[in-house]
Amino acid sequence: MKARIISAVLCFTLILWLMGCQTVMEEHRGAAVGAGAGAATGAVAGALIGKGAGAVLLGGLIGGLVGGLVGTYAYDMPRTREQTAKTYNYQPSQGTILTIENVSTSPQIVHPGDVVNLNMTYAVLNPSPNAETNLTEIREITHNNVLVGNPEVRVVRTDGTYNSTIPLRLPPNAAKGNYKVRTIVQSSNAKDTREIHFTVN
Repeated sequence: MKARIISAVLCFTLILWLMGCQTVMEEHRGAAVGAGAGAATGAVAGALIGKGAGAVLLGGLIGGLVGGLVGTYAYDMPRTREQTAKTYNYQPSQGTILTIENVSTSPQIVHPGDVVNLNMTYAVLNPSPNAETNLTEIREITHNNVLVGNPEVRVVRTDGTYNSTIPLRLPPNAAKGNYKVRTIVQSSNAKDTREIHFTVN
């Protein structure tokens, strides 16, 4: 009898633990897009990032960055539509707003073989509160004015503010010097661009 009670308690505990894991995964779904998908080589295009997440990775690494890796795309949504609309004092008569708020690389100084994160924060707003916008996030990486990478992510977004990150693992033979990243977010009728840099020592 005692063994049966212990077995029942253990089974109940396991069920609760599994339910808890499922809840955590759902709550962090945005930040974990692509988790477990591994890294895609620069030569691979059209890889699906995150099942059911509506995100597709195109492009990759070329020229001086061949042999590096484009890692798992991740995003989160720090502000809802209502919060974003308040930030911009948005009125529907303004039409579609698509603006990059911030771009950064972390860290800014790296070495061959290191990982540098290409970060972007942007806001999207439409007159219709239930609108979905097809967006393309582009990071064009150049070294000495030569294109060496162009990872591109196509996503569908509801209105709000988003952080997105693409980790880039440099190849062991990456050339030293300054790399420029032209960061773009665009839809069918709006576009914004910013530039950032990172240095390979």
